[in-house]
Order: sequence, then structure tokens, then C-alpha cells
Amino acid sequence: MPAPAPSALAAALGAGLLSFPVTHFTTDLEFDEPAYRKHLGWLAGYDVAGLFAAGGTGEFFSLSPTEVDRVVRAAVSEVGGAVPVLAPAGHGTVIAVEQARAAEAAGASGVLLFPPYLTEAPQDGIVAHVKAVCAATDLGVVFYNRANARIGVDALAQLADACPNLVGFKDGVGDIELMTRVYARFGDRFTYIGGLPTAETFALPYLQLGVTTYSSAIFNFVPRFALDFFADVRTGDRAAVYRRLNDFVLPYLDIRDRRKGYAVSIIKAGLTAVGRSGGPVRPPLTDLTAEERSALTELVQRIAPQA
Repeated sequence: MPAPAPSALAAALGAGLLSFPVTHFTTDLEFDEPAYRKHLGWLAGYDVAGLFAAGGTGEFFSLSPTEVDRVVRAAVSEVGGAVPVLAPAGHGTVIAVEQARAAEAAGASGVLLFPPYLTEAPQDGIVAHVKAVCAATDLGVVFYNRANARIGVDALAQLADACPNLVGFKDGVGDIELMTRVYARFGDRFTYIGGLPTAETFALPYLQLGVTTYSSAIFNFVPRFALDFFADVRTGDRAAVYRRLNDFVLPYLDIRDRRKGYAVSIIKAGLTAVGRSGGPVRPPLTDLTAEERSALTELVQRIAPQA
């Protein structure tokens, strides 16, 4: 199936909820493709607007380039065009370019461009990095604004002019003034995606900034709850949003915040809590303790009928 035009991808992503599926590993930490495919098949059965294969929650940072390609190809094959699948590109510019090309060859619908690895860079260096990746593919590209790729409005303007297939701006910084300036400057030139962990926490105020969607990690294990939460955000039902925050999201964050890296680990534990094993995380991440898994399971059971 041909990939959607970048403009069509942008419209599709902005119209609904997005998510990062976890990447399943066996007990010896090898990619567990059968378990991953089963998970993708389950998620694609819900009304989700796009899935980011091998993304942040999918432990992109711990996968080899060969594994990334395997994960993306498995996702594209399993979903079968029912849902747009975006592939990751990241690390240094040379690797990111190779991964963008590999994403297109694998049949992905678009590319999520992660920050370059380790080193900080000036704005013109980030511009050159993004231009190189966009030039390497005809797929729509979403820029992930976070960590070593924090971009300013003027630099983003250069990219908006030079890269017609740069169609998305995903924010993982949480700078309200920057988001206000970006939306005021570019309007509907980009689709704006919330990328702060856990995105539900920020969804309502971000909607006022033009951020119409976000990537939900909890969709991995409570997809019905995640979709209902998203619907409440989009309709501006503040009472319902805050009820769901108090009932589940904020207590969930209390567990997530106990250790660094738990933003990923807790998602896999959540899958186990609903009877769909997510398997272990790879180092340098660590799995939740038995006590933490028990607390999470108890929390999930409170919303189980609507999960």
C-alpha cells in the first residue's frame, strides 16, 4: 500500500489519538516478534489515529538499527494499512538519514525524527540535521522537539520553508511560551502533537495552544480509558478530564515517578496487570518491583470495566 502524502498524514494524525506501542522482548531480551505482532493487532482494533513503532515507549534507544527495521516491518505487516505506522529516525545525521530511507522501504506511513544522540547543537546545526532527513525520504516527517533538538521559532521557519514534507511538530519540552509562539507563527502549517510524559496530564491545557492530539503511552494497556479520556479533552469536558485524572492518571504518576525510566517500565507492567504480558525492559531501564506491580494492578482494576 502506498504511503499517504505528507499532507494527508498530517491531517490523519491530528484527527485522533496516537500511541507508542511497547517493543516486546523475551526473557533473554531478544525481540519477541510474535508477542509484538499480537499486541499491534490488538491496538489496531481500536480507533487510534497512528502508531509510532519502536518509539520512545518502544525503547528505540535500546534497539540496534537492524532491530528497528525488524520492528517497523513487523508493525507495518501486522497493521496492514488499518492505521498509519510511523517509524523512528534518530542518533547522528548519517544514521537518521539511513533510518528514514529504511522506513520508506519498509512501507511506513511517516517518520518521527528523534533528537540526535548525546551532543548539544546550535540552531543552524539542528536545521541542517532535519533538512538532511527530510531530503532523504518522501514520507511525512514529524520533528520531536526535546532534549538535544530544542528548536526556536526562527529555525523552525527555515525548515517550514525548505522542507514541505516536514508536517508535524511534537513537543516534549513543555515551554508554554514557545508553543504559543510556534502556533501563532505557523498555524495549520504543522500538526501539533503533545509529547510530554504522561501526555494525558497536559492534554487539556495543550489543546488551548493548538495541540490537537498527543501520544498516549497508557493506550498500550487501557486503550478504552485512553480513548475516552481523549474524547473528553477534545470536547472540553473539564469535569470528566479531572475525574479521570484523579481516578487513575495522577495515582499512576505517583508510581511512575518512583524511579527514573519508569515511564517505559510501567507501561509493560500495565500490560501484565491486564493479562497481556509486555515482557521485560532492556537495560539501562529496570522493571517495576513486585510491590509496585501490585499497586499498579490494584489501580488498573479500579477502571477495568472501562479500560
